Amino acid sequence: MSKLEVDAIEPQSGTTLTLGASGDTINVASGATNNLGITEADAWYLTTTYTATGVDDITTNLARVNWGGFNKLGTGMTESSGIFTFPSTGFWKIEFNTQFQDSGTNERSIWGYIQTTTDNSTYVVATGSATNLYRPVAGVHYTSVTPQCIFDVTNTSTHKVKFSAGGAGIDVRGTSSGSATQMRFIKLGDT
Repeated sequence: MSKLEVDAIEPQSGTTLTLGASGDTINVASGATNNLGITEADAWYLTTTYTATGVDDITTNLARVNWGGFNKLGTGMTESSGIFTFPSTGFWKIEFNTQFQDSGTNERSIWGYIQTTTDNSTYVVATGSATNLYRPVAGVHYTSVTPQCIFDVTNTSTHKVKFSAGGAGIDVRGTSSGSATQMRFIKLGDT
């Protein structure tokens, strides 16, 4: 059995690549030179901590990650007033790492939600995570939740996403020099 050097393959548009004895195939779309692998990845973060009054939509103080060697892959997401627009259709994995802090003495329930729309108007909770934060001793305490989902974006004008987080009196952590609360986007494949 010979070894196949996959990284040397550059299939031409409109061709079919057949792998293995079972006849598994990969089709290269017309007009493409290579449609294999992840073509879009992006990450954004909350730049400033805020005190939530409930589970609040995050609408301001968002920026693209720009440290630790990160660089977006592909076109990247666009954001306006907390609404994120996808650069292309496809199946997208969305992660929302939400960090919280509290210096109070009461137990607090906290949530992080990913909300999606398919009509550019009506948002629904696609997924969410919740936990409790309790401070039994002096000092600031921290916790986090990380909801994630896969969203089938069939139209970039109507399929969008926003994020909400909080709990009464809890601080949602943001930083200007590092990543506390972060939104991540990876396109897994075509729709």
